[in-house]
Amino acid sequence: MKRNIVIAVVTAAALVGGGTATALAVAGDDDTASVTRTDDDRDERDDRGEDRSDDGDDRAEGGSDDRDDDAARAAAPGEVTAAEAIAAALKHTPGTAVSAELDDGFWEIDVLGRGDTWHSVRIDPDSGKVLDAQKDDEDDAAEARAALKNATVTAEQAAKAAASQGTVVSVDLDDDGDDRGWEAETRASGGDERDWNVDPRTASVTADRDDDSDDD
Repeated sequence: MKRNIVIAVVTAAALVGGGTATALAVAGDDDTASVTRTDDDRDERDDRGEDRSDDGDDRAEGGSDDRDDDAARAAAPGEVTAAEAIAAALKHTPGTAVSAELDDGFWEIDVLGRGDTWHSVRIDPDSGKVLDAQKDDEDDAAEARAALKNATVTAEQAAKAAASQGTVVSVDLDDDGDDRGWEAETRASGGDERDWNVDPRTASVTADRDDDSDDD
């Protein structure tokens, strides 16, 4: 008798609510335990499942954005300028700096030592500390010395001069051809990069003609 009452009540509730219901009744001596599942219950479970899926997607997208931001920060210059990186490299490894480049998140300075000895010095872009220094097997020391013969402007001074045009990300000695001197690359706040020529005697900065032709 009690079982029939439970089923009747559940059926009536389902008809009034416009859905379906499933009733499970277990009869004992005096008590009846019933569990009722309706379409609304199933809808709530589905909604919770969709919410968990959306949360997972958000976490995945957020993780991707974080990785992109980390990559961007790794490629951007730190607190140490090109001129400061050159000075730190020469303090550690005496000689003549012929290039400085922000490469893989570190400053890499090429230093021409005594004779034909080359050194590559890596500088931390945030602290200015020397990370490592090693000899390189370069064979163009004669060309570099010839290009520097009449130069009065050092790589450090060229970097400081080019800094008036933006953040310097590289300075390099052009030892080929008649237009020997310093070449510098700068990066603007918006990410645009430009190439410049720095006179090895006056430190005057002019736009690189080849770079201008590429823009056209």
